Amino acid sequence: MKKSLLILGAFVTLSAGTAFAAPLNNLDNGQTAVGVSGDTVYIEHKLADRFTIGYQSIDRDYYGDMKDFYGQYQFSNNLKGIIGHRDFDYNDSSMYLGLGLQGPLAPKLDGFAAFIAGDEFNEVQVGAGYQIAANVDLNLTYTNFMPDHGRDKDEFAIGATLKF
Repeated sequence: MKKSLLILGAFVTLSAGTAFAAPLNNLDNGQTAVGVSGDTVYIEHKLADRFTIGYQSIDRDYYGDMKDFYGQYQFSNNLKGIIGHRDFDYNDSSMYLGLGLQGPLAPKLDGFAAFIAGDEFNEVQVGAGYQIAANVDLNLTYTNFMPDHGRDKDEFAIGATLKF
């Protein structure tokens, strides 16, 4: 049943046309995650039972560097609300809102789908993380960045997350 809901969530996310460059992480209170995925470097820290803060830097080729400050609120084990602020390299910024869905697909393999929408862009991400050690995940993601002005950018990426 959980796999069906995750797959349905991924299709809804893709059809909505709006995600998040850093993979969704399951963190314990006080735990920090640092990672890299394709053109993204990120760090996030779980402050409380349901709240995580984070920062990420994204290089989108012809769109330049983007810096995100964000928060995630965990509604349930599988659903997170996302709020953030993205600074664009070309002296513009945008607040955004989104949702993230995650769940187990197999032992040591979690799937995730997320979407965010802001004034200047929409973004979709779907992927999976495989636990290769107790505090290390290997991630495979597909991201579609859709700016209001300019060309869309699709990316498949392999990354890693270290939790401590």
